[in-house]
Amino acid sequence: MPQENENRPVTAVIVGCGHRSMIYASYAKEHPQHLRIVGAADPSEEALRQAAEEYGIDPSRLFSSAEELAHVPRFADVVINGTMDQQHVQTSLPLLRLGYDMLLEKPFAVNAEEAFALLRCARESGSRVMVCHVLRYAHFYQAIKERILAGEIGKIITIASNEYVSYDHIVTSYVRGKWAKFENCQSSMLLAKCSHDIDILTWLLGEDRPARVCSFGSRSLFREENAPKGAGTRCTLDCPLVDTCDYSAKRIYLDRPGAWDGYVWKEFGCRRPERMETMLHSLNTDNPYGRCVFRCDNDVVDRQSVLIEFQSGATGTHNMIGGAAGGSRSIHVTGTGGEIYGSFEQHRLHIKKIHPTPEGLYEEELLDFSGEDVGGHGGGDTRLMEDFIHFARGEKTSVSCTGLDDSLPGHMTVFMADKSREQGGSPMKITLDE
Repeated sequence: MPQENENRPVTAVIVGCGHRSMIYASYAKEHPQHLRIVGAADPSEEALRQAAEEYGIDPSRLFSSAEELAHVPRFADVVINGTMDQQHVQTSLPLLRLGYDMLLEKPFAVNAEEAFALLRCARESGSRVMVCHVLRYAHFYQAIKERILAGEIGKIITIASNEYVSYDHIVTSYVRGKWAKFENCQSSMLLAKCSHDIDILTWLLGEDRPARVCSFGSRSLFREENAPKGAGTRCTLDCPLVDTCDYSAKRIYLDRPGAWDGYVWKEFGCRRPERMETMLHSLNTDNPYGRCVFRCDNDVVDRQSVLIEFQSGATGTHNMIGGAAGGSRSIHVTGTGGEIYGSFEQHRLHIKKIHPTPEGLYEEELLDFSGEDVGGHGGGDTRLMEDFIHFARGEKTSVSCTGLDDSLPGHMTVFMADKSREQGGSPMKITLDE
């Protein structure tokens, strides 16, 4: 609900003090005139203590859960919900009913039933939800959207996108980590990792809604039968390949400066240990990041391809390739009047427009964002928060702003793509109505 006094900062409660929500909350440090953190909810006492220290939160405004927070009268304008995927809807419903507007991490739901339940609640309560599709805010993707809206490449015929997930990222998050097993996270690899990318496809097509989808994918690499001969069960405990295996916990997490903080300890939501001996003991015993990647209990895919047909007949493809040497995203949009393509990590876009002349068949323009100090997600983290402040105040927002209805086409496409994959690639109809 819009603020009554637009001159004061938007006040926010963090729900789930994890990596993403704390990044969004940190906007308050740089822009205290626009955002003030006044509460937090998290089952971890350590996480709550850290949040309280960082933002000077009164102890009476610290809660062990969203449910506990929902039992006190609303005392802030908005909630920044950065809980785990499977917790998004259950933590959001009572807070929306209490009148909080919300910034909600993607995916906003893990299945169609949850998605429609959240939509119904938002409509009935009058509370508003903005979904964290942060890539929409990167200059790279914003520029593509703006050129399409300006009609520079005509009507879209097809979009092809690729995401290459680096080997260290996939083994940390999707083999050893929180998103490794569907039973635990209730989120597929496509939903957890590529809901950004599928959202970009549906966003760029605008009012041309996705109609059908088919998909193929599998867990092909990180399986017991692919373990190297002589491999142990825990890298630093019983594996003779600890210094040679590309997936060695020692080589990925201990040998690289700063890697433990970025990969392992933040996953636990606590402060890192001070001594190497403590880290080794952790990897040798109950730390899930110390396990052999070929002997984990992961069951999500490590590669998947998606083909989407839109109502106009336009098509979109997305390939998720796990285990690449380096992480990267690329996209190629083809229209009736030209093309836009480029690599997200290189921060460059090529725009080719059909233009037959004696000198050539097209004219080309290069957009280069590489000189910008872009920050996280191509600068999207900061610009998303700037837009969210406008959203919370009821002011005009950008073309990137994503409400639940805006986010639904991408989510439903992912849900049906996974259903297609489970059924051997059979085409699935995409519906945006209950």
